[in-house]
Amino acid sequence: MLEPKLQESLDRQINAELYSSYLYLSMAAHLEAENFRGMAQWMRAQSGEETAHAMKIYDYVLERNGRVTLARIDGPKTKWASPLELFEDAYAHEQKVTAMINNLMDLAVEEKDHASHDFLEWFVTEQVEEESNASAIVEQLKLVGDSGVGLYMIDQQLGQRTPSTSAAE
Repeated sequence: MLEPKLQESLDRQINAELYSSYLYLSMAAHLEAENFRGMAQWMRAQSGEETAHAMKIYDYVLERNGRVTLARIDGPKTKWASPLELFEDAYAHEQKVTAMINNLMDLAVEEKDHASHDFLEWFVTEQVEEESNASAIVEQLKLVGDSGVGLYMIDQQLGQRTPSTSAAE
C-alpha cells in the first residue's frame, strides 16, 4: 500500500507525464504547420512515449492498491518562433520533469518505500536519456542556425524516429 503523500505525488506525476504528451503533440502540430514533418514525427513519437510513461505510473499505483486521481491538464503553448526555440522549450521541460522524478525518488527514500524506489529508478535513467536527446537536438539546431539546408537535414534525420510501442523502450 502506498503512503498518502507518495500516492498524491505519483498522481501529480501521472498528470505531468500526460501534460508532457499534450505539450509534445502541440509541438508536433506547430512543426507540421511549418512544414518540418520530420521534426513533427519526432515530437509525435515523443508524445506517445510520454503517454506510455503516464500509464506505467498509473499501472504501478493500481498494482500497489492505490487509487489514481486524475487532474485537469492545462493547455500547452502552441506557437514557437523557430525549431530551435521549440526544442529549447522541450529541453527545459525535460529538466523540469527530471526534477519532479528526483523529488519522487527522495520521497520514496523518506517514506522507506523500497518498492517505489526500485520502480522510480527506471524513470531516473529514462530522464538522463530524455535530457540528452533534447540537448543534442538543441546543439545541432544552434550549429545550423537559419541554414535551410541544415534545417532540412535535421528534419530528415529526426523523421527517422519511429513511435515506441511500450514505456519500457
